[in-house]
Amino acid sequence: MKLIILSDTHIKSGQSLLELLPDDLVTIIKNSDILIHAGDFETLECYNELAGLGELVAVHGDTDVPELMELLPERQVIEVEGVRVGVIHKGQLTSDNPDGLRYLAKEMGVDVLIFGHFHHPIIEDYEVLLLSPGSAIVPGIAEPSAIELDIFEGKVKGRVIRCVGDVCSYFEYERK
Repeated sequence: MKLIILSDTHIKSGQSLLELLPDDLVTIIKNSDILIHAGDFETLECYNELAGLGELVAVHGDTDVPELMELLPERQVIEVEGVRVGVIHKGQLTSDNPDGLRYLAKEMGVDVLIFGHFHHPIIEDYEVLLLSPGSAIVPGIAEPSAIELDIFEGKVKGRVIRCVGDVCSYFEYERK
């Protein structure tokens, strides 16, 4: 099963996420089985655009409008091909120590914990796989990014999708 992971899109009222995303990334999203968003859509319109593309699993972030705070949970757990995947926006991570997120993942009973808030991709494998997709729209000092996960029979393979203009490239990793 193919999952595409986004976070921190920060789309303002009147903007269209699909117009701002690279064309390659929109195509990748449309061809995925599940789209995961780890919060900070900002607007209900952004959420609705993504929900219109297929199955969307999402949590609210700390800058989302009140309607999204009410609609979406703070954290969520799904099971994909025998792998428990948790989603949260703002976890307990400092720049040099993922222990807080590891403990949170154990508390949630997940094998993979997806989080946002940092605007740059993070991949850490400490008993659980910790993933932050970065931001495809407002990456700060990083390149625009998202994550693609392939989960099949309990195995996780993934790629960080880096986007420049309308072209995307990949950095691959695997967890058995």
